Amino acid sequence: MGITIFARGALLLAQGIICMATSMPVWAETPQLALPQAVEYSLRNNGELQSFRQERGIRDAGKVRAGLLPNPTLDLEAATGALTGSNAESSLSIGISQEFFMAGKREKRLAVAEFEQEIYRWQLADRERMVRREVTMAFHDVIHAKKRIELADRAIDLNRQLLDVAMERLAAGDIPELEMNLVKVELARSEGFRINLAQALNQSRAALWTLMGLPGGESPEIAGSLDAEAAMPKPLVDPTRLKRLANENRPDLKALEAEGKRGEADIVLARAEGVPNLTAGVAVTRDTTSMEIGGLEGNDTAYAIGLKLSMPIPVFDKNQAGVQEARARRDGIESRLLAARRQIELEVESACAGYLNNERVLSLYKTNIIPQLEENLKLTEEAYRLGEVGILAVIQEQKKFFEVSEGWLAALHDMQAAFVMLESAVATELAGGTQ
Repeated sequence: MGITIFARGALLLAQGIICMATSMPVWAETPQLALPQAVEYSLRNNGELQSFRQERGIRDAGKVRAGLLPNPTLDLEAATGALTGSNAESSLSIGISQEFFMAGKREKRLAVAEFEQEIYRWQLADRERMVRREVTMAFHDVIHAKKRIELADRAIDLNRQLLDVAMERLAAGDIPELEMNLVKVELARSEGFRINLAQALNQSRAALWTLMGLPGGESPEIAGSLDAEAAMPKPLVDPTRLKRLANENRPDLKALEAEGKRGEADIVLARAEGVPNLTAGVAVTRDTTSMEIGGLEGNDTAYAIGLKLSMPIPVFDKNQAGVQEARARRDGIESRLLAARRQIELEVESACAGYLNNERVLSLYKTNIIPQLEENLKLTEEAYRLGEVGILAVIQEQKKFFEVSEGWLAALHDMQAAFVMLESAVATELAGGTQ
């Protein structure tokens, strides 16, 4: 019996472990959340995307509705002569009628519904493109905020080291107490600045979690880099080539093209709607009448089967207004498509220019500014240690170093953002593939 209880307990434990493993988020398998995982999770769990995916049922219902035939009509008619003194006379008619589409209306409505589904698919792809861009930008915002905190930590460490040197020189009588107080002020200022940066990091994380559709209480660690060369491939920035890729791959453009096709189908359907439908019906009638022959009265019952065909005569209304409305919508879609093509070309040109400008800025920082600043800071700190310069010179050099380092991080972040905007404008992963 003990073995049986142990076996049941082991089975329940195994089932619990399996349930926990299957319910864990995608980042539970790894200690940190990388950008591809964040994008993949967002495409599955973003709230707006999920809501728009539910609208697929509306398009499916529209196609079902377009393929349905009108319901048949049941006709029932009864008459009696009791109110006019002819109690023996009566009639009863039961019939059924069905409306039939003419000019292929059903097939044309199905064609319009299929174009609606195609438009929806491209609209969904465009929303996924926008979510991918927003999540990537938010992810880099978090990395940028983390790097700024690392820079603030370095400033705190340098100020603490400077305070130790200042205290040693004060004890030796080399400097006045005012210099040590100035270092304490700089240390407190850098610590306060780090607190503000931590708040900015929390806000950036909250924005990313919202875009990802992350459940409450989940806060995975973000893994990534702002290093442009290490984090992203260097694309061939050829505006002509990228414009061609955008025209081929942009889902919003594809959606407008599908709308144009639907506009043509609307015109065809509107013309077909000008042809009236045929209604055919069949009815069974029973008539009862009274007769008097030789002073004798009797009833005579007769049955008849009738066929009825009816169709409106298109004299005044040939759906001219519907055709005119469909043409106007089609013309409006063509204008929007032309405007969208021009807008996309401008967007690609702007993204290319932004990418190239940020590339030049990064080159200046990397080759000329950052290495020289590092050297200047070391020389100034060593000079203060030896008593060759005052504390103000050191503080000023540190401020300059961290201001420029902030600019360097901003340039790295802007480079990542420019690349994301370029990929989004082209709707193509420049490392290979399409969005």
